[in-house]
Amino acid sequence: MQKLLPLRPWVSASLTGLLLALSFPKPGLSILAWVAFLPLLYAIRGKTPKSSFRLGFLSGFVAYAGIFYWLTIVMTTYGKLPLPVSICLTLLMAAYLALFVAATAALSRFAENFSVPLLITFPAVWVALEYLRAYLLTGFPWALLGYTQYRTLPLLQIADITGVYGVSFLILLVNIFLYQLWRWVRGKDGATYPFLATCTAIPLLLATIWYGFIVLNREVSGAVVKVALAQGNIPQDIKWNPAFQEETVAIYERLSRQSSGAGAALVVWPESSLPFFFQREPTYSARVSSLARELGTTLIVSSPALEYEAGREKLLNSAFLLAPDGTAVGRADKVHLVPFGEYVPLARLLPFVKKMVQGIGDFSPGRAPVPLAASFGKIGILICFEGIFPEISREFIAHGAALLVNITNDAWFGNSSAPYQHLSMTVFRAVENRVPLVRSANTGITAIIDNRGHVRGMTGLFREALLSGEVRLGSEKSLYTEYGDIFAWGCIALAIGIIVFALRKKSLPPGRD
Repeated sequence: MQKLLPLRPWVSASLTGLLLALSFPKPGLSILAWVAFLPLLYAIRGKTPKSSFRLGFLSGFVAYAGIFYWLTIVMTTYGKLPLPVSICLTLLMAAYLALFVAATAALSRFAENFSVPLLITFPAVWVALEYLRAYLLTGFPWALLGYTQYRTLPLLQIADITGVYGVSFLILLVNIFLYQLWRWVRGKDGATYPFLATCTAIPLLLATIWYGFIVLNREVSGAVVKVALAQGNIPQDIKWNPAFQEETVAIYERLSRQSSGAGAALVVWPESSLPFFFQREPTYSARVSSLARELGTTLIVSSPALEYEAGREKLLNSAFLLAPDGTAVGRADKVHLVPFGEYVPLARLLPFVKKMVQGIGDFSPGRAPVPLAASFGKIGILICFEGIFPEISREFIAHGAALLVNITNDAWFGNSSAPYQHLSMTVFRAVENRVPLVRSANTGITAIIDNRGHVRGMTGLFREALLSGEVRLGSEKSLYTEYGDIFAWGCIALAIGIIVFALRKKSLPPGRD
């Protein structure tokens, strides 16, 4: 038994990773997020910052290896990489993300050694590093802690003030309160009742829920627009095969005509729904324009676009807005590209990545997020994983968009948890900015989300479908839209202040404060 005792912290840290992985979709056991950190907090108690770093790294590694297992599917199926190589690269990604958990654990223990309560340090440092992750190395804010609560409507309403970071902060506060309460109940090391945690976590949790219910019961204003979202379910391996162009266009024509009975004012096709250059292919482009005229509806379609800049051809991932008369009245270009997916930073060193964009080539980013004007209002179009970046949606709303449209092709992910994770993040974009968000996905998940984050309708994966419904255009401006990530910046300032304070105390001679 004594030989097993040194393993206990490592087992506890691994348990935190497992609980975190299970709290994200799928299976999406969101309640686990509220207790997931208890084993790690137990493991790092009394440990040095160095040991805490290692334990935090293990927690993060287990968590992110479980959350991002689907990267192996992407790289093996579409990147044509050998399975062992795909697994190694997935684990490398997990190791990178685990560094943020490790740093949180280490810095929190370091500050605790100088009398800074874990209750303050851990949530502040966590949020500060989540925000850093959203921008470092082009940014990858996928699977932030707050996203586990995307179906808990009363809790996620606070995102219109704090963004997703406020939900992450609250989850950690409650974890620390429960951990300290557990220690007091068990009588561990003479632990006293956690008054500070009780007076912080419980009031903030109750206030968040109270605010959520107020918002959910508040009357919603704004014009009502009927929408129809097409899900063509075009297999990725034939999507860019010229032999299937006719079949692909015919599928979307048929789905769109089904929307006429619902009286849709807006019909949306998913990312890269047109397997040709809309600007240059006259026959099929004319058919698409004719369809918009036939239906008398605004139509959003997507294809690559070409531009010339300084004599150089630029390839863009774009969406086109067609007016009811069939005229293309606007184009939105994807601003935030997927590294090693839509552009290849190290193409000569990593030629296998070219297979991920077979038939298209390397994209260039668009200039800026600019909403497109439809007859019923302005639309902000988020292409693919632009929906995971809060600042892009904010910029659209700041320029007058009353509706967010997310078009995506999640076929790359296969029948995995990734499409559900992708959906969970777009729910927050609707709540943060108090506008509805509709998403059309090639193979799913296509969804209609209102400005309270309620998923009003959604499709399954890998099936052809047309999702119709009504949305109420945004008419209120949230604090988050107005001021952005001021909460996250507050956490950054607090984290820096705590670390500076701890370093200063460490530098003082013994006996001096």
